[in-house]
Amino acid sequence: MVRLACLAIGYLFGIFQTAYIYGRINGIDIREYGSGNAGTTNALRVLGKKAGLIVFLGDVAKTVLAVVVVRVLFGATHTDMLPLLGIYAAAGAILGHNFPVQLGFKGGKGIACTAGLIATLGPIVIVLEALTFLVTVAVSRYVSLGSILVVIELVVCLIVLGQNGYYGMNQGHLIEFYVVAALLAAMAIYRHRANISRLLNGTESKVFQRK
Repeated sequence: MVRLACLAIGYLFGIFQTAYIYGRINGIDIREYGSGNAGTTNALRVLGKKAGLIVFLGDVAKTVLAVVVVRVLFGATHTDMLPLLGIYAAAGAILGHNFPVQLGFKGGKGIACTAGLIATLGPIVIVLEALTFLVTVAVSRYVSLGSILVVIELVVCLIVLGQNGYYGMNQGHLIEFYVVAALLAAMAIYRHRANISRLLNGTESKVFQRK
């Protein structure tokens, strides 16, 4: 039950759709422009750098807040599995972001929310993931490629760190931890399937490049 509670808490935070709200403030439904995605990259392309930054920070913040709330609520009673409960809260936030009930389940792809999850997993994960994303985007100009590599690397990082005692959980909780992370990565990759097709065809849009 505690896992479902964490998912529900995360989902309530996740349905706060930063891109959609910012778009409405500017008189548009962001889902009707660009890629049709209610997320950071589409906000950046459609509404500019300021919008992209605001949306990114908003989506990161809602995931971090979901994890913080779970830690406050269950920190005293579930100390042996708190990182696991945190990833359930983040998973809920990502699901709420991707499938917001109030918007007909049409949301984003969850990458900025995943960045919020990463922000709660410790400095080693933060540094490695940030470097991977920034270097990939700087070299390739493909945000989608950076996003895909980040979610794959996240699973690897958690397994390596978890097996070396970084998260202080028993093996059963660790395996569950890895499974949730892998499912989130699989969902992110699936939601980037159109981007993957364009990457393979050489037609994917690049960022910060003069036309």
